[in-house]
Amino acid sequence: MGDLVETRPYGSWPSPIGADLAAAHDGQPEYVGYVGVEAWWTEPRPEEGGRRALVRRRPDGREESVLPAPWNVRSRVIEYGGRPWAAAERPEGPLLVFVDFTDQRLYVYEPDAPGAEPRPLTPLSPVGGGLRWADPSLHLDRGEVWCVLEEFTGDGPADVRRVIAAVPLDGSAAQDRAAVRELSDDRHRFVTGPRPSPDGTRAAWLAWDHPRMPWDGTEILLADVAADGTFGDAVPVAGGPEESVPQVEWAADGRLLFASDRSGWWNLYRAGPDGRGATPLCPRDEEFAGPLWKIGVRWFAPLDSGLIAVVHGAGATSLGVLDPETGEVVDTAGPWTEWAPTVAVHDTRVLGVAAGPRSAGEVVELDTGTGHARVIGAAHDDPVDPAYYPEPQIRTFTGPDGRDIHAHVYPPRHPGHVAPANELPPYVVWAHGGPTGRAPLVLDLEIAYFTSRGIGVAEVNYGGSTGHGREYRNRLREQWGVVDVEDCAAVALALADEGTADRDRLAIRGGSAGGWTAAASLTSTDVYACGTIIYPVLDLAGWVSGGTHDFESQYLESLIGPLADVPGRYEERSPLEHADRITAPFLLLQGLDDVICPPAQCERFLARMQGRRVPHAYIAFEGEGHGFRRADTMIRALESELSLYAQVFGLDVPGIPLLELTK
Repeated sequence: MGDLVETRPYGSWPSPIGADLAAAHDGQPEYVGYVGVEAWWTEPRPEEGGRRALVRRRPDGREESVLPAPWNVRSRVIEYGGRPWAAAERPEGPLLVFVDFTDQRLYVYEPDAPGAEPRPLTPLSPVGGGLRWADPSLHLDRGEVWCVLEEFTGDGPADVRRVIAAVPLDGSAAQDRAAVRELSDDRHRFVTGPRPSPDGTRAAWLAWDHPRMPWDGTEILLADVAADGTFGDAVPVAGGPEESVPQVEWAADGRLLFASDRSGWWNLYRAGPDGRGATPLCPRDEEFAGPLWKIGVRWFAPLDSGLIAVVHGAGATSLGVLDPETGEVVDTAGPWTEWAPTVAVHDTRVLGVAAGPRSAGEVVELDTGTGHARVIGAAHDDPVDPAYYPEPQIRTFTGPDGRDIHAHVYPPRHPGHVAPANELPPYVVWAHGGPTGRAPLVLDLEIAYFTSRGIGVAEVNYGGSTGHGREYRNRLREQWGVVDVEDCAAVALALADEGTADRDRLAIRGGSAGGWTAAASLTSTDVYACGTIIYPVLDLAGWVSGGTHDFESQYLESLIGPLADVPGRYEERSPLEHADRITAPFLLLQGLDDVICPPAQCERFLARMQGRRVPHAYIAFEGEGHGFRRADTMIRALESELSLYAQVFGLDVPGIPLLELTK
């Protein structure tokens, strides 16, 4: 094998992992569920215009799309969305209710009925406004579907109310908003879908209000459900301003189960049917839940036996089965290092979405009776030798004040090429979005796209990231633009100091909140030779004055501080206000339909750059929002990013279009 290895400079290695393959790999299954014995889930289809397809696995193992293109099963509630479908088994075949992304209406569909077509259940609304729906649950005995209703009441992003509503399955509300029955009042700004108790006499859900985000503080509300389906007065039974409860469910015996970070970690608790007397089920310094970015995500699901399927861990996550009587957790064996916040159960089976360093997200089923887990859906069969995949290193670095910084380091890797002995590789530091989120330890072909060519990647779970308890998460309180920037720089410089990376060929890259960190890093440090800034936050003053959507409109209260108290801090931290400090080349990528980080921010930022003779490129994509979904978009974005690094780092990268940098 040694005779077959060729010596070439880092960044110039030929790779079979093209941008087209990376784009086809983008995204993962979500929102799993059982419909009878069948497993169902949604999955991305970049090659079909970026739609999300609803897929079912037949008993014989065949995977089928429940709905043909262009149906796009995806909700826009709180813009990040939520669970967009529910289905129930019936003798004549399943009944499905789903949200279509294009018009955000609820539809009902009988996929096994000959000649059936989806029928609307809710009125048509203006694009970007009107009525939106998420987290549905079917109640066939009542002829209704219960869900979250998000209703825009004016033209501004903050002109909105959210309630729990019941929509009739007979279609009578398709032309008549008055036929929608509201089950809760709108005293709270945000709510999740209701979870009915096993006997149907109670319902539990989560609520919170500005300026808190759901990882800061939420409440469990409990209400009696009358025989006619109306809700009684809602009573808070757990949670509070400084206690985050991201999920609530009912056990089969009628007791309430919920996750809370009251101990400093998101642990599981069990309370009585009235929500009182909560006790921890498995007190550990690890997370049994995560940040509630989407309505209806699930980290745990109770089985009829009394056991509980749990996604848990510190940093990486596992799927386990918790015995609430003993606190023992038995984890699933397998190659997976990351389980997504979507879990469903049926009899003794557990359904989830898992990934690992050698596999992207795939649908996995666990038989709790045998302990055997197997991939049953969305498996990738890529024509690539795994020798081209990176070998991740789990690292902990030391930052300012001696604080720990968690990161995943992906050195360059190629089975047929090495670099000259005296050369160090270029590295790109990746800052994840959120910022209340984290970088998972999974196979990402965007990372492999670079590492297989000889460019290293370091994903930094900077202070403020999830997965390491509330204290670590709260490091970013009023420190956004400081701690994240410092931590990314500390990792980059440590890699250079230890001889892993070339100090003169460091870059930073991030999207959304990571785009903010990338831009802030270029305006406040001299660590990086260039950067890639993707649908970023750039203008703090614009953000708080109606420049974003309602869900995150007061996020900066905790990340920066109250504007009334610290107005100077908003100017001090904003990359827009310090564009004149940027000297490193950069690539700016933006979706023109983005309502979370609107393109107007990029336009103001670029106006400040005019005449400064800093090489840069701006690519704006029609039809893309916050997070690129179309294959052609992802291909162009990735190839442009590689071209930037090639030009700045002096790499010979054949076969990609040249990115034109303007000054």
